[in-house]
Amino acid sequence: MVRWVPMESNPDVWNKFLKEMGVVSGWEFTDVYGLVPELLMMVPQPVAAVILLYPISENTEKLGVEKLAENEEVSDKVFFMKQTVGNACGTVGILHSLLNNSDVISVGDTLNKFKADCSSLDPMERARLLESSEVIATKHAAAASSGQTAAPSADEKVNLHFVAFVSVDGSLYELDGRKERAVNWGPCQGDELLTQAAQACQGYMACDPEEMRFTVVALSKVD
Repeated sequence: MVRWVPMESNPDVWNKFLKEMGVVSGWEFTDVYGLVPELLMMVPQPVAAVILLYPISENTEKLGVEKLAENEEVSDKVFFMKQTVGNACGTVGILHSLLNNSDVISVGDTLNKFKADCSSLDPMERARLLESSEVIATKHAAAASSGQTAAPSADEKVNLHFVAFVSVDGSLYELDGRKERAVNWGPCQGDELLTQAAQACQGYMACDPEEMRFTVVALSKVD
């Protein structure tokens, strides 16, 4: 398996990746400091995507299986890809966030071409296309090395995982390259994304209430 260096859950690192990829300024990743309404109000609006970092456990895996089984309906407007590159879940989460919002976010020539090249591919073939992309791999490596903490080696085992939440075609979708398809969490309009995604994040947190290694980041319009 091809393995990349894990990317730190740090909006500054991710925003550097956006800039390197040619995403037009105006949209940035920002920390979500809490999931109660008062703290959600501090997040710049509108929000295009929410990314959750969580530790994989038996309980979170069980929740993932349950949610997949609850609702098998997935809009054909959802961009979804599998993950075949080890430690690339941060970048896959960012790609899911951007490419499901490329109608409102100018994602740049590289990602526009990547999405176009993916248009006739299934989720696994899209993953292979990412695996072969030297441009995206190089930008990922540059961002991963710019974090506040020392980046672990590509071979180091990491049990923390990123998933993205987006609103597409009136539903909230969880996009996780480890799963067989996008996960439909139920009705969600664009302006409800932050609150609905916060509820989904709380579902994962409730799986392991003693666990502290949860992080939530939003992709917001900042000007």
